[in-house]
Amino acid sequence: MSLNDVFNISGSGMSAQSLRLNTVASNIANAETVSSSTGETYRARHPVFATMFNEQQGLGQSLFSSRDQAGSGVEVLGVVESDAELQSRYEPDHPMANEEGYVFFPNVNVVEEMANMMAASRAYQTNVEIMNATKTMLQRVLTLGQ
Repeated sequence: MSLNDVFNISGSGMSAQSLRLNTVASNIANAETVSSSTGETYRARHPVFATMFNEQQGLGQSLFSSRDQAGSGVEVLGVVESDAELQSRYEPDHPMANEEGYVFFPNVNVVEEMANMMAASRAYQTNVEIMNATKTMLQRVLTLGQ
């Protein structure tokens, strides 16, 4: 694995975790929004990641068999909406209540979102530390020839 590979892997990881942090922030920001129907209610969103392999990046054959191949980065496949049930509450005096007096709240679990935020933040920080360590090693290698 070359230093360039380390930078590519860490960079894709940082990008993926940044997207994860953005979706968590969006979920938390919309956790208390209400609606009068299930079709208009905000639904929690979650990013979907996949491992990129050397063949996917067009780098040709790797040293590993396809069964035991090491990953070479993270790919964001998309962002999906949660299919968990929405919360309905009987609040007939609420301005957004429907004809039956119910308002609908998003299916955002703030405790889970906070845990996701901490995990994404730590993963991002780890990728930064890997890049910094790689840069330091590269600088030390360059000074060996002096």
